[in-house]
Formats: sequence, structure tokens, C-alpha cells
Amino acid sequence: MKTNFYEHTLIVNAVLEEEDVKATVQKHLDFLKANGAEMDEVSEWGIQRLAYDIDGKRSGYYVNMYFDAPSDLIVKFERQLQIDDNVMRYLTIKYDNKMKRHLELQRKNQVPEVFPEIPVEGEELED
Repeated sequence: MKTNFYEHTLIVNAVLEEEDVKATVQKHLDFLKANGAEMDEVSEWGIQRLAYDIDGKRSGYYVNMYFDAPSDLIVKFERQLQIDDNVMRYLTIKYDNKMKRHLELQRKNQVPEVFPEIPVEGEELED
């Protein structure tokens, strides 16, 4: 079965106890693994301030993950997220080859400079 590469960001309700937050994240990771996803990277960013209030809450626990998965799994996964009251928001992005190459360059810290810094008249560039 053909798989695609995805980036998924999940915001869990930060009002929960730390164990409940970890259990929610682990539940969704286990769901992905049990249904054929191969995890590439999972990064927990922790509690971050939201750009706008969601249900009266000003912060959320952010988790970002990269994984390979069959395309039909994403519909099931997002359905599971919709019915989980602890999940405030989520976003899944399907990567194409160009995006995957850029991610690999980011990880190697070799992203080419697209717009070189141009000095403003009267100012010097910092080294």
C-alpha cells in the first residue's frame, strides 16, 4: 500500500493534569502506529500561548510529529481527534517531494539563503 509523508500538529488542552496530557498524546501516537504509520519524529513543544482564545482557554500543549502513513489512515485519525474532548485543534499537512527535501536540509542546517541580507544605506551588516 502506498504511503505518504505527513506533518501533524496537535494542541491538547493545557488545563489537564500533566499525566492526562501525556496519556492523550500517547493514545494518538499508539493509534497511528497500530494502523501502519511509521513515526519519523515527535516533538513536544509544551505549553504555548494561543494566538486567540479557544473555548475561553489562552494556552495549549503543542505536539508536532512527522510520519509516513497510508492516505486512508488520515481520515480515521482526524475522526478520532474530533471526538477527543482533550484535543483543542489539529492540523495535518501532506508533504510533497519538494517539502521533504526542504525538511531534510533544515535538519542538516543546510537551507540555502534565498534572500541575502542587503545593507540599508548608512548601516553595516553584522557578521
